Amino acid sequence: MPVIRRLPMALVNRIAAGEVVERPAAALKEIVENAIDSGASEIAVALIEGGLGSIEVTDDGCGMSPDEMALALERHATSKLPVELVGEEGAIEQVSTLGFRGEALPSIASVARLTIESRPADAAQGWTRVTDHGEAISEGPAALPPGTRIRVEDVFARVPARRKFLRTPRSEYMACHDVMRRLAMARPDVGFRFSNDGRRIFAVQPGESLETRVSRLVARELADNAVSIDFARGPVDAPLRLTGIAGLPTYNRGVADHQYLFVNGRPVKDRLLVGAVRGAYADMLARDRHAVLALFLTVPPSEVDVNVHPAKTEVRFRDAAAVRSLIVGGLRDALSAGDRRSAQQPSAQAMAAWRSEPVDPPAGDPLSLALREQRPMFAAHPQRPDPHSPAQSAFRAMEAAILEPSARAEEAASSAPEADEFPMGAARGQIAGTYIVAEASDGLVIVDQHAAHERLTLERLRAAGADSGVARAQALLMPEVVELDEGDCDRIESAADRLGELGLWVERFGPDAVLVRSLPAALSGANCQSLLQDIADDIAQNGEALLLGEKLDLVLATMACHGSVRAGRRLSVAEMNALLREMERTPRSGQCNHGRPTWVKLSMGDVEKLFGRK
Repeated sequence: MPVIRRLPMALVNRIAAGEVVERPAAALKEIVENAIDSGASEIAVALIEGGLGSIEVTDDGCGMSPDEMALALERHATSKLPVELVGEEGAIEQVSTLGFRGEALPSIASVARLTIESRPADAAQGWTRVTDHGEAISEGPAALPPGTRIRVEDVFARVPARRKFLRTPRSEYMACHDVMRRLAMARPDVGFRFSNDGRRIFAVQPGESLETRVSRLVARELADNAVSIDFARGPVDAPLRLTGIAGLPTYNRGVADHQYLFVNGRPVKDRLLVGAVRGAYADMLARDRHAVLALFLTVPPSEVDVNVHPAKTEVRFRDAAAVRSLIVGGLRDALSAGDRRSAQQPSAQAMAAWRSEPVDPPAGDPLSLALREQRPMFAAHPQRPDPHSPAQSAFRAMEAAILEPSARAEEAASSAPEADEFPMGAARGQIAGTYIVAEASDGLVIVDQHAAHERLTLERLRAAGADSGVARAQALLMPEVVELDEGDCDRIESAADRLGELGLWVERFGPDAVLVRSLPAALSGANCQSLLQDIADDIAQNGEALLLGEKLDLVLATMACHGSVRAGRRLSVAEMNALLREMERTPRSGQCNHGRPTWVKLSMGDVEKLFGRK
C-alpha cells in the first residue's frame, strides 16, 4: 500500500520554482520587479547568452541588511505585504506592489546559483550571500554603493529535465528583451539600462513622459502615428481609468506582439483585454492586421484579483463587461479625436521608386540626342521635312505620347480655392480615375477616393442612427427558433436585456433553444443561427459588453463599402473638393474601414528633394 510522506524541502522548493521560474526571462522579471518595489530610480540589467549564462541586476533602491537578506531567501517571507493586510480581516487584494508572494528569490536560489549583494543607505558597508541550487555557500562583507546587485548563474544546471527544454540563447534573449521592454514601459519614472553579451540594447532615462518612453521602446515613428488616451468612467472616488498611447489604424503590424497591456502598473497578458482591443479596432483594421499600442488600465484594487497566477501575468476582474466597455469606448473616443490623420508620409520604398530624369541619355536614343543637339530627330539635313513621310509620322506619334497627359485635370467652373485655406488642400486633378491630387500649403496630398468615401459613408450611417438599437429593430414576421447548446443558451439568456437594447430581442425557448423575435435593422436578413452562435462564443470568451455593437459595425462597414464612390469613376473638381472638405470634418477619415490609409502627403521638402533642390 502506498505510504503518504513529506517530500524533502529541497524538492519542494524546486517544484515551487517550476511555477515561478520557467526560463531565464521569468527569473529576470521577478528580480527587476523586486528592484522597482525597492524604490530604485535606476536599474541596470546585463545578460550573458540571453540569460542562460548569467543575469545581473543592479539597482539603487533601499537595500537589505544581512538579516533581511537571509530572511528574503526563505519561502513566503516578504516586505511587500503590510501587516494590516494579513489575517482573516486583512484585504490582501489591496496590495500595491508588483510582487508579494515571497517565492521569487528562494525559488530562483533552488534552481540556480544566486549571489546577492546589498547595502542599505545608512550602512557603512554591504553584505553578500551566495546560494547554489538551494545550498548556502558563503556570506560576508561586500563593497558596493547603496542598493542591491543580484546575479543568477547556471539556471537549471542541476535540473537537467528542465535545462533541456530551454531554447537557444537568441530565443531566451528575445524573451528577456520583451520582459524588460514591458517593465520599462510600466515605469517611465525609473531609468533602465539593458545589455546582452556586452552590447547595449536600450537605455532610457528616468522621468520621461509615457508617450516618449513607449515610442523609444517600441518604434520611434509611433509618436507621429498614434494618439494619446486618457479616459475614465465610474464614480469620482474610485473610477476605472484608461491611459496610454494607441497607434492609428494605418500604423499596424502583421502580428499582435506589439500590444502592451498593463493593469495597475503590472504587465499582463489577458484574453479579455486583447479581445477588447480587437473589438475597438474592428471596423478600422483588416482581420490579419493588428494595432500597435500600450494601454494602462487603473482600477480599484477591490475590483481586480492580481493573485490568480504565480507569475502574476493573468488577472481577474470583478466586472469584466465594464472593463471591456471602458477599453472599447476609450480607444474609439481617442481615435475619433485624432484619426483624421493618416500614415501621412509615403514609405521609404515608395519614395525610392521615384525616378529622376537621367543626366546622360542612353547611347543611340534619337529623341534625347535630338533634344540635346536641338535638331530634328529624323532629318539628316536642315531642309524642311516631308510632313507625310514615315519618319515624320513616327515623330508625331512619339510627340503625342509625350505631350498627352496620363491623368485628367479640368478647369474649375469658378475660382479654385487657395491651397492654404484647408488642411487637406485644394483639388488640382485626378489620376487613373482613382486618386485625387490636392495641393496643400505644406505639400502634395494624394487621396484614394474609394477608401475615403467608404469611411465617410460609414460615419454617415452611424450619425443617422443606423446602429441606434431599439428604434431600429425590425420585428420578424415569424419568430425564429435557434437551437444551441444549453450552455450557449444560458449565455444568450443572461445577456438578453443588453441584446434587446441593441435591437436583438430573444427569449429562452426550452433547455437548448432560443426564440428570436426581432433583429437590428442593419442585420435584417441575417442568419439567426450563425449570429446567435457567434454572440454566444463571444460572450464565453470576452463577456457581453458591446459584442453585438461590434458585429453591427462590421455589417455597417460592408454596407458603406457598397455605397461608396468606386475607383475608376471620374469626379469633377467640385466633387473632389467636396470630398476633401467632408474628410476634414469626419472622424476616423484617415483610414478606410479595413485599416488602409485614405490619403498620404508628400511634403514640399520631399518634392524639392526629388528635383535636386535640396
